[in-house]
Amino acid sequence: MGRWRPPAAVSSPLITAEGKQRLQAELDDLWRVRRPEVVAAITAAAAEGDRSENAEYIYRKKQLAEIDRRVRYLSKRIPDLRVAEGVPADPQAIFFGARFVLEDDDGATTAYRIVGSDETSAATNAISIDAPLARAALKRRVGDEFEVATPSGTHAYLVVSVAYDG
Repeated sequence: MGRWRPPAAVSSPLITAEGKQRLQAELDDLWRVRRPEVVAAITAAAAEGDRSENAEYIYRKKQLAEIDRRVRYLSKRIPDLRVAEGVPADPQAIFFGARFVLEDDDGATTAYRIVGSDETSAATNAISIDAPLARAALKRRVGDEFEVATPSGTHAYLVVSVAYDG
């Protein structure tokens, strides 16, 4: 089996203002704080002698490569992002940035928020605009029912509420 993988699908360039600030803060932290610390640690580990058997040196080189990879990604991604601000023209419907509550087949309710692909979070139920659930929920209103095909089967949902920040 080869190492080739098909290219990832292009994600939407939309992001919330808070999400873009978090990504910019992460980039600044990586570049100004973490990277210099790791470089200093590599220098100290290299001074200890034989690098081929120096676990600290090898670990720090891998850590530096991970930091550089993330810095490259953020440096390319941040300028391409478009901040979606304000409330849409129809605040009763689900669009990007909406906080909404869905009721599933079993009567259980779950609150979600549609955000950009770079700011998803399972802990806060922030789902990507590119996710199947978000795509199916777009333009739905309170009281609308819809179905979503998932790997575990088709699920039906009812929109209970829709709200926007600001």
